Amino acid sequence: MKTKFALTLAASTLLVSAAHADPFVNGGFETGNFNGWTVSNSAYRASINNTNLTPDWVFANDNYAMHSQIISAGTIDPNVGAAFGSTVYAGNYSARIEDTTWGGYASAITQTVTNYTEDSINFVWKAVLLGAHGVNDAATFKLVLTDLTDGIDLITREYNAASSGSGVDSRFSLSGGNYYTQDWQIETLNINDTLKGHDFMLSLVAADCQPTGHWGYVYLDGFGSVAGGGGDDTNNVPEPATLAILGLGLLGMTATRRRKNS
Repeated sequence: MKTKFALTLAASTLLVSAAHADPFVNGGFETGNFNGWTVSNSAYRASINNTNLTPDWVFANDNYAMHSQIISAGTIDPNVGAAFGSTVYAGNYSARIEDTTWGGYASAITQTVTNYTEDSINFVWKAVLLGAHGVNDAATFKLVLTDLTDGIDLITREYNAASSGSGVDSRFSLSGGNYYTQDWQIETLNINDTLKGHDFMLSLVAADCQPTGHWGYVYLDGFGSVAGGGGDDTNNVPEPATLAILGLGLLGMTATRRRKNS
């Protein structure tokens, strides 16, 4: 009887693990830290043009203090002020990649999800880029969702603060020389049958201008399977299928105990 009880419990545990498919870790930064993410210190970009600013380059050259920071709800952006709106999309926290001052630095953040089977991948962002210079050396950022299985970039958002305004689009407003997004930009990738089971990586590089005198940074939130989410660490929320399997496991244990008692 003890063997039957152990087998029932083990099977239930395995089924519960299999049913929990959400691979995101702290996608909304609601732990109040960067748990689950790979975050760089800052890298001095020196003579590096915007086209060469990649996560790999930043992580290989991040020899300076960390500039990225967890942001609490209610924080006002120091450069744009109240016109920028909220700095947290949902819940209590977001992340700001790179700091809010000039200096010629770049920072990066990434997270990878594997064997992904949910219906969509979602994330949201807002940016501030102080205008000056040309497209190759202005303050910039590049936010990419990559299909690692096929080696394809599926969503790319790349902007710079060239003084002509040619490095931004209608998402951006201009105030005090800052190109900024007043509204949260909601990005969604629908996962069809050809993408299910693939591995994906979200990566973001944000950087001051190359001549060092103009800032660039991005607020990031809501990396998860629910569109417009981001407040919760969804890894801790059981799926309906998980709850059903837990119920079956409990029924199996009850039946085993009854047979033992009889």
